[in-house]
Amino acid sequence: MFYKQKSTLVFLFLIGLFQASAQNFNANDPIAVNQKIKKGVLPNGMTYYIYPTTVNKNTASYYIIQNVGSILENDQQKGLAHFLEHMAFNGTKHFEGKGILNTLQKQGAVFGKNINAYTSTDETVYNLDNIPSQDGGVVDTCLLVLHDWSNFLSLTNEEIDAERGVITEEWRTRQNASQRIYDQLSPYYYNNCLYAYRKPIGDMEIVKNFKYQVLKDFYKDWYRPDLQAIAIVGDINANEIEEKIKKLFADIPTPVNPKKRFEIAIPENDKATFKLALDKEISSSGILYMIRHAAEKPTTTFADLEKSTQRSIAFSLINNRLAEMAQKEDCPFKGAQIGYQNYSRLNDILFVSVAPKPNLQQAAFTAVMNEWVRASKFGFSKGEIERAVAEDISSYENYLEKINEISHKSVIGMVKDDYLNQEIISDPIAEFEMEKVILKNLDTAILQKQLTELYTANNRVVGVTGVENENNLNEEQALDIINKAENNPTLKPYVDTFVAQTLLGNTVWKPGKIVSEQKNKQIDATTFVLSNGVKVHYKFADKNKKEVELKAESFGGTSLYDGQDIPSAARSTSLAMMSGIGAFSNTDLEKVLKGKTVNSSVSILALTETVSGFANVKDIETMMQLVYLRFMKPRFDADMFALMKQRLQNSLKNKEKDISAKMQDSLSVAVYGKNNPRVRALDQQYIDELSFDKMKSIYENRFSDVSNFEFYVVGDVTLEVLKPLLEKYIASINGIKRTENFKSNSPAWVSNKIDKDIFIKMETPKSSVKISYQKDYAYSQKNRIIAAFLGDILTLRYTESLREKEGGTYGAQVKCSLDKLPVSKATLKIAFDCDANKVEHLLPIVYQEIDKIKKGEIVIEDIEKTRTNYIKSRKDSKDFNSYSMDLISNYFKNNYNMDDPKNYVDIVNAISKKDIQDFANSFLDKADSFEVVFKPLL
Repeated sequence: MFYKQKSTLVFLFLIGLFQASAQNFNANDPIAVNQKIKKGVLPNGMTYYIYPTTVNKNTASYYIIQNVGSILENDQQKGLAHFLEHMAFNGTKHFEGKGILNTLQKQGAVFGKNINAYTSTDETVYNLDNIPSQDGGVVDTCLLVLHDWSNFLSLTNEEIDAERGVITEEWRTRQNASQRIYDQLSPYYYNNCLYAYRKPIGDMEIVKNFKYQVLKDFYKDWYRPDLQAIAIVGDINANEIEEKIKKLFADIPTPVNPKKRFEIAIPENDKATFKLALDKEISSSGILYMIRHAAEKPTTTFADLEKSTQRSIAFSLINNRLAEMAQKEDCPFKGAQIGYQNYSRLNDILFVSVAPKPNLQQAAFTAVMNEWVRASKFGFSKGEIERAVAEDISSYENYLEKINEISHKSVIGMVKDDYLNQEIISDPIAEFEMEKVILKNLDTAILQKQLTELYTANNRVVGVTGVENENNLNEEQALDIINKAENNPTLKPYVDTFVAQTLLGNTVWKPGKIVSEQKNKQIDATTFVLSNGVKVHYKFADKNKKEVELKAESFGGTSLYDGQDIPSAARSTSLAMMSGIGAFSNTDLEKVLKGKTVNSSVSILALTETVSGFANVKDIETMMQLVYLRFMKPRFDADMFALMKQRLQNSLKNKEKDISAKMQDSLSVAVYGKNNPRVRALDQQYIDELSFDKMKSIYENRFSDVSNFEFYVVGDVTLEVLKPLLEKYIASINGIKRTENFKSNSPAWVSNKIDKDIFIKMETPKSSVKISYQKDYAYSQKNRIIAAFLGDILTLRYTESLREKEGGTYGAQVKCSLDKLPVSKATLKIAFDCDANKVEHLLPIVYQEIDKIKKGEIVIEDIEKTRTNYIKSRKDSKDFNSYSMDLISNYFKNNYNMDDPKNYVDIVNAISKKDIQDFANSFLDKADSFEVVFKPLL
């Protein structure tokens, strides 16, 4: 479908909601197909999709969807579907070696971001995202890449051998506790069918040792046009693209006597199965109860849409109740969700997912099962259904208003559903007319029927992720809980106590005035000064239609507080958000806002405190009311404070088993020392120092002076609409008109040179390398851009040396930046995982690449690739309102005009090899540095 409501989260009661819809539909009436998308099938069996859109001007995305995945592997090929995906970037008929990457990187594309692929059990998808589309030669090149991916991979022996190490390191990076738990549970989830034994990453013994011909045979058998679809989405001429496709892809041969593309159905089971999975590095438990079903036919008719909508709303209402329960301290689960979804090609599942609090697995599962049965047995209140219906309508209306802003990836998602699952790409306007009829007839009996029909007796599985030394749920308990819930005579209907109210209720306030208005011609913005001293900078922007964004920022933040107050300062806004606002708890606030596209949040960071808001233009007044209340009527709930502390305490429990948390804490101690007052890790002392009174006091202090905030408003809203709202709400906020700034008290490293190995016991041995440099450095636009160049060029170098040449890591993450505040400082960070036995070999290579740059041994092509990417990214960013927000905030806060070429484009175009060399030397000479290497404790 073109648009399908996934959840129901917001309230609006609409009088005469369905009066305009007099149309009736029969069950078998087809859903209209969207005519904007061009679809066809070539004589050789290849399917193509073309969708023109200018959501990203002058760019297009190119995909090839292979109806091929790891499920098609035989026992000697486990991992080769994924291996083949990697090989697509290692040489084709028209692009030798790394030719695809090198060619497209010259157009500003970035590997991993714009150029990527994934392999799953049932499909393999390759993508070239947001590639310039106005040059016909570039378009032809992208189509040629898809053509080569279809049938012309080189698969040279040398490149195959080089990639074995890369994939082994990908496996090592992903082989964590969660993956090991899944490996234990999947035979139960899939009832021991082939899906349980065909993980895309495969078997590393096979990956390391398979014979070349085995991979080539898999390619020949399965990469063929009758199992392939190509999709081109973007700023293109659809007719021209279609002609190019027909001509270019005609030489791909039609398969002769091809292997049958088989599909696997998960076997039935009459008796419920159970599995408790344990791992030494798991720190929190989980429960997944599923009931498997045969996959239903694709959504193509009114009856299909009706069933889909009814289910979506029924499950969203249950999940609303579960979310409300989770906001109580005595609730035994941290979170829970119930839903129905596709699980494999031939099977769907009803699932109940629970995240219990420590040692409360039995109580948590009981509570969630009781809610499921309560909803199935007694249904939903009129108020719940009205809120859900109105939200569904509102979501469709918002979607249709922004129909021309659908992202490339969203369109591709619909294409994949159409090609792989035969779910049509619908006409959203026609679908909406059907939806309104469906909603008009909705009642609790209909919703209950959908729930009870899915809750069948066969094909049940309970999988438990347990924690060592906890009271884990066992099979007897699980089945007993299910049985008792199904037959619980004490259950009573859910009571919906919410009474609809306006957001401000009886609040009385005195509007202020706009005392001055000044137009800025350089960036086409307007600055208002309000009677309470607030400055508001406004810029009209309609790249994203019907949207408006607000940001208010003041200096101060946690920098103003001593170490023992930092926990309370850092989490005070979280407490306020959990507590709600004004007269409303957080759960009631969600109900008040149902049917509106609006949100608002507050935060206190290291140097600043901020208030932000976002809304559809029709809800801009509600956004302004929320901002007013964030300043004037924050809410602090003692029960929410107790819940916050409980959640933190739960996070702390078993934290020592979490390898990632252990590494992060160990790194912090190595760099900042064990008791640095400004670096506070989550421990018992941190929790003990949290104070309800301090959190309330700090929040009230940080947001007590609205005149110290600069406001920025950007969006598709006119001055005529905005100005009265500024006077009514923002100008009416009280302020004490103080002058305040942040303190420069960033935590110091324990030494200017740190070199440390940290040994940690781990189930899957690996080394993790963390390297960093920092130094005070003069801030300028040019220096900031050169720093970014250095980081991105190093990324290219490490991809070639550490990944491709050495096969030593799946990828190195590199970032070099120059920050202005609190003091101007340059920072370079490098991180990667690798085989512990190779780490001492790889570390010198990291420094050799840095030394080459310092010596001026810089690959000119790397500079040009980076330059092109920056120019392209800046140009692309202008297609969105967020660019205008960055424009006005940088202009008024950082004193530069992003639109002026001299501040970015001219600098980027002028960056030379010498600039990068000089920066690397001046920055890295005598810079503070650390090298921390985590190694397995054997």
